[in-house]
Amino acid sequence: MIINGWHRWFDTFTGVAFLTAAFLPLAALVVWALAHRRTATGVTRPWRTSLAEVGIVYGTVPWVWMILLPGSLAGEVPGRVSLVPLRDLLTMSTPQIAGNLLVFAALGFFVPLRFAALASVPRILALAAGCSILVEVAQYVLRLDRVSSVDDVLLNTAGAGLAALASYRWWCIPVVTRPEVTRR
Repeated sequence: MIINGWHRWFDTFTGVAFLTAAFLPLAALVVWALAHRRTATGVTRPWRTSLAEVGIVYGTVPWVWMILLPGSLAGEVPGRVSLVPLRDLLTMSTPQIAGNLLVFAALGFFVPLRFAALASVPRILALAAGCSILVEVAQYVLRLDRVSSVDDVLLNTAGAGLAALASYRWWCIPVVTRPEVTRR
C-alpha cells in the first residue's frame, strides 16, 4: 500500500506538480550554494550563471517528466504519429496548448543567459525543436500511449522562442558601431 502511495507522486501530473513545488526551496538553495562557491573562486556573474543553470534544469525536467508519463494503455498499443501541421492544434484544449508552450520555456529563457554561443533566437529555436523532436520520438518508441505530433514540436519550439524573447534584454549584446571616417 505504501508503494502505491509513493507511486502516485511520480506517475501523475498532480504528483509531479506537487514535487516540483516542494523542491523549489531546494532549487533556491542550490542556486545560493553554486553562486557562493563561484563568488569565492572569482567567477564573473556567479549569481546569473547559477540561476541560469538551475533554472534550465528545474524549469524543464518536470515538464519533460510529465509528457513522458505513460498512458493507461502504454506498451499495449502501437505508437501513433500525427505529421500534418496544425491538425492536432485545432482539437487541443487551452491548458494543453499552454502546457506545450511551457515545456521548453525555461530552456529558452535561461540557455542564452548561460551559454553565449546559443544566445540568438534562431539557435534557441533549433535547440528547442531538437529537444522536442527527441521527446516525441521517445514517446513513440517507448509506446507510452501518446500521440507523437508535429504540433507538439511546433508549440514547444514556439514557447522556447517566446521565452528567449522575454529574456532578450539580459543576454543581447548591443552592436557597437564605429564612427564613420570622413575622407578629405
